[in-house]
Amino acid sequence: MPGLDRKGLLIAASAFVLWGLMPLYWHLLKAVPSLQIVAHRVLWCAVLVALWLLWSQGRGWFRAILAQPRLAAMLTLSGLCIGVNWGLYIWAVNAGHVVESSLGYFINPLLNVVIGTLFLRERLNPTQWVSVAITAAGVLWLTFNYGSFPWIALALATSFGIYGLIRKLAAVDSVTGLGFENSVLLLPALGYLLWIESSGQGGFFSGWGVGVDALLVFAGVLTALPLIAFSFAVRRVPLSTIGLMQYIAPTLQFLIGVLVFRESFDRDRAIGFIVIWIALAIFAIDSLRRARRAASA
Repeated sequence: MPGLDRKGLLIAASAFVLWGLMPLYWHLLKAVPSLQIVAHRVLWCAVLVALWLLWSQGRGWFRAILAQPRLAAMLTLSGLCIGVNWGLYIWAVNAGHVVESSLGYFINPLLNVVIGTLFLRERLNPTQWVSVAITAAGVLWLTFNYGSFPWIALALATSFGIYGLIRKLAAVDSVTGLGFENSVLLLPALGYLLWIESSGQGGFFSGWGVGVDALLVFAGVLTALPLIAFSFAVRRVPLSTIGLMQYIAPTLQFLIGVLVFRESFDRDRAIGFIVIWIALAIFAIDSLRRARRAASA
């Protein structure tokens, strides 16, 4: 594997740390129905990104994507994938499934490694293959000892895995791509919010209070920043490396679920997580050694 882009690695790590801490933020919005949180997330993220693109690129950025039907189709699909991922994840967190959600994001990097090696011709050295194999064993242990079919985890892993692959292949910068993805989701989200508020079932500016309203608006910022960072990094760092780095986020989510929200964590789950952490330690040590050799050369 060629030398890794240090800037890309740092930006990717920042995105995963933000995602890992997200359960704490969504828990503050527990009084708001999950679908309304997602709709507000789409709305305010779209506003933020659109203003930035208008200021930096003018009004032509949207037409430039529409002039490329294949690119527009790819970003439409990635927008739908991330919308499904957002909705399921927020519901799972506020329904008390943070640990199972973290399992989904433990499975997702393994899926990215498989995609990277089988379809994008990325290569792993023998030490990295050992790390992947140990990771697979840990994920399988968690899956088969979970006690029930982990459909939340598998749906989260699949939706975000497809999203990552599309953004890897889409020839568009990270902010512009995010802007188009949000435009795909904006009209349905805005229509839903208008309907829910007019029918008296919403609470924005009327029932939840200024604090909750502010959190809903700021969710757009917290949505845009890590996605932009991820889209930037995924085009500069091999997808197999991104896949293994993504364990930062579920590890933080897992710790929040167990230590903060006091969700169940028995011996079988502990074994699976320890196996995965061992694999990550092997991968991290190998990456550090290769980076040092490259610097010396």
